[in-house]
Amino acid sequence: MSAPSSRTLLLLSLLQTRRDWAGPELARRLAVSDRTVRRDVDRLRSLGYRITPLMGPDGGYRLEAGADLPPLLFDDEQAVAVAVALRTAAVSGVEIGDGAARALLAVRQVMPARLRHRIDAVEVTPLPRRDGTPAVDPDVLTAVSTAVRAREVLRLDYAPPDRGASARSPDAPRPPRRVEPHHVVTHESRWYLVAWDLDREDWRTFRVDRITPRTPTGPRFAPREVPGGDVRAWVGARFRGATSEGARVTDTWPCWGEVVLEAPLRRVLPFAADGTAHEVAPGRTRLRAGSWSWIALATELGRFDAEIEVLDPPELADAFVVLAERFARSATTGVRRSGGT
Repeated sequence: MSAPSSRTLLLLSLLQTRRDWAGPELARRLAVSDRTVRRDVDRLRSLGYRITPLMGPDGGYRLEAGADLPPLLFDDEQAVAVAVALRTAAVSGVEIGDGAARALLAVRQVMPARLRHRIDAVEVTPLPRRDGTPAVDPDVLTAVSTAVRAREVLRLDYAPPDRGASARSPDAPRPPRRVEPHHVVTHESRWYLVAWDLDREDWRTFRVDRITPRTPTGPRFAPREVPGGDVRAWVGARFRGATSEGARVTDTWPCWGEVVLEAPLRRVLPFAADGTAHEVAPGRTRLRAGSWSWIALATELGRFDAEIEVLDPPELADAFVVLAERFARSATTGVRRSGGT
């Protein structure tokens, strides 16, 4: 590669890293004159890059977005990051697998061998979603995200849990939901919209795969702050069954209990999640765990297939009593229906 070509690529790399550059600073970085910088900028313009001059005492340059996608320049770390992201796009929960595969092929073809070997080592085999949740339509995700960015009220149809996003009941049309969209978040390969529901006057989370946006959008709105000010903590608390108390949300389970399991620590620890476990004697483990209800916590503790001694609180012991009675009725009913004695 000739020196001018190499210098031009370095100039492009600098212009991509930040919005505005002063001409003298670019000349200093490239160790050339201001006149040479102007020639290199003209060379990039001839290749389709939109570079606008900046007014000021020293002048400068800005790389603008164009109507077409010109060639991009990545350093080694950026190239590997892009390739890994494209390779894992199939498990992102969005229907972009084919486009990502084509983009990965295009990126890989222009990579040097040392980088191809690195990305080829990342093998990802996407598995079908266990709950049958459909992937998110990228057009829907774009429409929702655009409303978030524009701070415009979003009108949407929201499918019931037992239907796909495209299923609609002609017999019982419903008015669209009206929400102020604030954040798009991901959780366990699902996509959610965090929004203020104007009709219910409360914060809600909506599964994006069940959303059908309506057009046009509504008026602009002044953004609100989610309770507590941290959307990640708020969403985490909602998934754990917590409710907002004024402006405070605690990112923790509402029900915590402590038990001793007749099981070795090595069997318990991999499934302790955000709980704590330690050995109290050989083959006995003390576990503190949480869940969204006492019944749910008792059920989760039962999966260890071990004798359980409840230490605290009494509500957890009561939940085991309720479950025992419920399971006994289920077993009796099941035997009777199958013709057993």
